[in-house]
Amino acid sequence: MRSVGLIVSAIVLVIAIALTTAWAAMALWYRLPAPDIARGLAAGLFVLLGIAAAIALFTPWRLHGLALFAIGFAAVLVWWNTIVPSDHAEFAPDVARQVTGRRDGDMLTLTDVRDFDWRSNSDFTERWTTRSYDLSKLKTLDLFMSYWAGPEMAHVIMSFGFEGGDQLAWSVEVRRQNGGQFSPIADLFKANPLVIVAADERDVVGVRSNIRGEDVQLYRLNVSPTAARALLLGYVADANALAATPRFYNSITTNCTTVIFRMMRAVGDVTPFDWRLIVNGYLPEYAYDRGALDTRMSVQELRSRAHIAQRALAVGLTGDFSRLIREGVPQPAL
Repeated sequence: MRSVGLIVSAIVLVIAIALTTAWAAMALWYRLPAPDIARGLAAGLFVLLGIAAAIALFTPWRLHGLALFAIGFAAVLVWWNTIVPSDHAEFAPDVARQVTGRRDGDMLTLTDVRDFDWRSNSDFTERWTTRSYDLSKLKTLDLFMSYWAGPEMAHVIMSFGFEGGDQLAWSVEVRRQNGGQFSPIADLFKANPLVIVAADERDVVGVRSNIRGEDVQLYRLNVSPTAARALLLGYVADANALAATPRFYNSITTNCTTVIFRMMRAVGDVTPFDWRLIVNGYLPEYAYDRGALDTRMSVQELRSRAHIAQRALAVGLTGDFSRLIREGVPQPAL
């Protein structure tokens, strides 16, 4: 029994060493401020250190191997914790500013609301505005899903509707630099800061449906104005905190999907763990199961009526964009 226990312990240690080695090697490769050859060399040396530590577990030098590996990993962690996001880089124009908000009673004033005119991904007119919203006139909350990599993953945008037809959309995005690209793997390793964008739907939704050709779907949520207000103020608090202290975007822990947990709390759900909260392309099915969508029809019917790309293209990025893309999209009865 003792030998079995030792074997199990060794296997567990090998797995732990393999995982930490993989993380440290990738961190060095993606974030070490050095030429490619130096980054590759550093990552390769750490892989060799991990292999040596794993082999040493089955020799009399196991403690020496583990100690050396622990020192190497601790050094990587110390260096890793010195990496902080910048707020002064040459960011791409559409993520160059972080929205902030100020509340005075029922009046919410937002600075740097994005209102771009898009003609192509590289041809657009920049416009940043300051706007005020009456929270007592907030009525609805809608969910946009923009599918950019198959049915499993989508970008999530929440949109708040006010009396009179005004819509205010919020999007959690990668604050990439000019010429930079989105990489889910690189963004696990402090590649880019996080930015929260508040914008017109014609801008932040329209650029995805009309310019990038993504499959954008719209779902009207079964949320009370009180719950929608709490969610909106949560966005504002997060945006203000981010403006004060920048944070890194992370493809798993800090991204557009993390707002889903707050959304589900807004509709009264305790947010139990569900794989669809991670593989977020299936979020509509999860929201349907939790009663956040119109359950008077099947989720398949909701899906079929949620696609807005054709209407968006027909309407164009005009002032009537928000109203016309909602035609035919079911509104749940509160």
